Amino acid sequence: MSNVSNVSIRNLKIQLGANTVIEALDLEVEPGEFLVLLGPSGCGKSTLLHSIAGLIDVTDGNIEIGGQDMTWADPKDRRIALVFQSYALYPTMNVERNLSFALRINGTPKDEITRRVNRAAEMLQLGPLLKRRPAQLSGGQRQRVAIGRAIVREADVFLFDEPLSNLDAKLRTELRRELKHLHRQLGATMIYVTHDQVEAMTLATRMAVMRGGVIQQTGTPAQIYAKPDNLFVATFLGSPPMNLLKGHLERRENGIWFRLPHLELNVSHYPFRTTPTVNTPCVLGIRPEDVRLGAVATHKATVSLVEPMGNHRVVWLDYHGTQIASIAQDKTPFTVDESADFTLDGEHVSLFDEADGSRL
Repeated sequence: MSNVSNVSIRNLKIQLGANTVIEALDLEVEPGEFLVLLGPSGCGKSTLLHSIAGLIDVTDGNIEIGGQDMTWADPKDRRIALVFQSYALYPTMNVERNLSFALRINGTPKDEITRRVNRAAEMLQLGPLLKRRPAQLSGGQRQRVAIGRAIVREADVFLFDEPLSNLDAKLRTELRRELKHLHRQLGATMIYVTHDQVEAMTLATRMAVMRGGVIQQTGTPAQIYAKPDNLFVATFLGSPPMNLLKGHLERRENGIWFRLPHLELNVSHYPFRTTPTVNTPCVLGIRPEDVRLGAVATHKATVSLVEPMGNHRVVWLDYHGTQIASIAQDKTPFTVDESADFTLDGEHVSLFDEADGSRL
């Protein structure tokens, strides 16, 4: 049986040729955690995952799995299982033999192979498919088999490299649900790479958002969504992304205010990380769902676009040349080029330094 292991990465540096892909990276993954590495293409998230698996040599730093230094250990000795974006199944073998192949190569006893294969097949609903070959399976079924091959290894850490990218939207939704259920069943440590924020938000117990080989922020999906550490995280997470308004802070008798032409907002309640400097340019961020539409609103804008999304609508407002996205949950009609009233929920704003993008 597998152990539930932590993963500890310290001061990791990876160079590929003349390019430094990852620089001085630190990351702690707790036992049983489902950590998602989220970021755009080329940010280093897959490189980081492959270094944990031992597929890429590190330039400097340490990787520990279950308290043991695995920085230079062979992949086979790391007690990890890796699921790729491509299914990587043997086309001439049926599902049962694909699941058991690595175990048979390692000389695992037959009764143990049977136990593990049956357990994986039950978890992933593969029982009726065990005698089929990959060509007779759908894309979702093939990816289930690929995940099953990882499960039968009973690894200490499971690594997933964008395993749902080749699937259509419906199958991605189904397999996301199955992966989350699988994590609860196994209680295993899982590290999952994706560029898809929906996958990250729905699967992760904790996320690490990456950019340019650097971890920008770690935290639960709710924490990162509500309080992004910088402008990159603020705009990368959320669809539509966080609205950004450039202005400056003013100190008045009744508190601290964010101000820009035609709009001001009392931010005295805001939990500043350091004492704010007044009259310094800053950026106010607010999620579309915190832009309130309706009669009690304090500002008037022009509707520039309405996007029906099924259970809600995204209403884009033109406010003195600035585009502001808002969410309409009710049936109130909105028509392009007509006026709409709105207000900003001052309890749910983020403030950022305009110069370096860091959270104030």
